[in-house]
Amino acid sequence: MNDVHEIAGVPMRWVGPLRISGNVATTETEVPLATYESPLWPSVGRGAKISRQTERGIVATLVDERMTRSVLLEAEDAPTAYAATRWLDMHFEDLAKVVRTCSRFAELVGIRHEITANLLFIRFEFSTGDASGHNMATLAADALLSHLLHNIAGVSYGSISGNYCTDKKATAINGILGRGKNVVTELLVPRAVVTDMLHTTAAKIAELNVRKNLIGTLLAGGIRSANSHYANMLLAFYLATGQDAANIVEGSQGVTVAEDREGDLYFSCTLPNLIVGTVGNGKGLDFVEANLTRLGCRAEREPGENARRLAVIAAATVLCGELSTLAALTNPGELMRAHLHLERENNVSHSGAA
Repeated sequence: MNDVHEIAGVPMRWVGPLRISGNVATTETEVPLATYESPLWPSVGRGAKISRQTERGIVATLVDERMTRSVLLEAEDAPTAYAATRWLDMHFEDLAKVVRTCSRFAELVGIRHEITANLLFIRFEFSTGDASGHNMATLAADALLSHLLHNIAGVSYGSISGNYCTDKKATAINGILGRGKNVVTELLVPRAVVTDMLHTTAAKIAELNVRKNLIGTLLAGGIRSANSHYANMLLAFYLATGQDAANIVEGSQGVTVAEDREGDLYFSCTLPNLIVGTVGNGKGLDFVEANLTRLGCRAEREPGENARRLAVIAAATVLCGELSTLAALTNPGELMRAHLHLERENNVSHSGAA
């Protein structure tokens, strides 16, 4: 068996810089995007250029953060399951002490539960420092599960994961409660910039956002989501920064809002499920370490601050690509012309042709 690790080469470019302000970071930084979809680079680049046309740029507000893991208990009956929830509510501090024995950085911040028949689903919520927290949360949940089985009568083991977390699945609960970092990004684009750089109007973008992202997604049965293509930017950013790429499933849930404010464009992207970290699995690769360092996410800071910085940069990157694409979609044929031109140009450059 060959145990030599090989690296899959995905084309990567730095685009920007993006101008960002807010409650986590005020900075201008280029961002790394690893993708086979070469038009993504200039698309995000156009949004980044627009972010530099205003003093505050993209205002990114981190409103919450928590990593979750749900466990499943089987009770003798529903009354027993209900009694177990009462015990949980009364013993939060004891459970928090159990979590602290598992890690220096894990902290229990919330417990939610739901009973179906005689089954008890418990959703533990943790802060996890600079780690995305998958393994940290599972380790803590495992210790908590053992503690519950030892202290609560009438319940037995169901599973260490009850799918009420919810990991790598698009669900309503993650959209409502959040999983990972919850970041709201906003940008106010002056009328002249909308006209000169986006070749459209605020009214057209706002109307398309309602018809496409809101009504279209509703008709398609989308879950807590109304956006054009968050997943494109997130996957490229995740691959370049050593994240668990499968988390774009819940990460791409989010809502785009666009308003015409007397010709100026108010544009916002809300992402409640940004699961990112600056330490842990995937971060030991040389190119990942170099990218995180260049982003300013490997500096000496208080635990959690580097991951928060990475989250707001990721969210701002999403806004840049979302804005550029929605603007292009207001003009017949623009999106397809750009794809054909940019992909042809990229293929020529990779072939070595003049």
